[in-house]
Amino acid sequence: MTRHASAGPTRRRVLCCVAAAVSLAGCSGSTDRPAAVSLSGAGGCDQCGMVVDRQSGPSGQTYYREHSPEGHDPPARFCSTVCTFRHRFATERRGWRPRVTYLTDYSTVDYAVREANGDRVLSAHLDAEAFGATEELRVVAGSGVEGAMGPALVPFGDDGDAEAFAAAYGGEIVDAEGISRELVARG
Repeated sequence: MTRHASAGPTRRRVLCCVAAAVSLAGCSGSTDRPAAVSLSGAGGCDQCGMVVDRQSGPSGQTYYREHSPEGHDPPARFCSTVCTFRHRFATERRGWRPRVTYLTDYSTVDYAVREANGDRVLSAHLDAEAFGATEELRVVAGSGVEGAMGPALVPFGDDGDAEAFAAAYGGEIVDAEGISRELVARG
């Protein structure tokens, strides 16, 4: 098993702390952005139905502007980044627009890649603090590391962490907001 963790505060983490302090001091306007929630005990994935906290790899959650998931309060919850984007693409066709989408940020957690049945499987992290907004993340796609839905799209808030992961496990680095239907379909 290989363990990895970010070596100190990332630029994103420092900027988030500064932004939070400014917001709390009343020096900025409301972002009107709901916070990420813990996905422990979240139940089924809103895309595929698999139980979220029984899956490996990165997960996601999306708050939509004028819509809510069926059967529970927002956000929509997903067992994988693949399901997060599949749901987002499907709901966009129906006119749903995300307020914010959060993905597991592997720059903020001590993650592990382990061998299981000949596959490299990435650890899951479901605490609210483990999530970052997609506009702040880069994703390693095509690494051959598995998550809940097969090949994982692995998000990082720190470019150096994404580069180190890609160097160790392969794959290409893309902006999370630039994830396409084709990239998700490719796995």
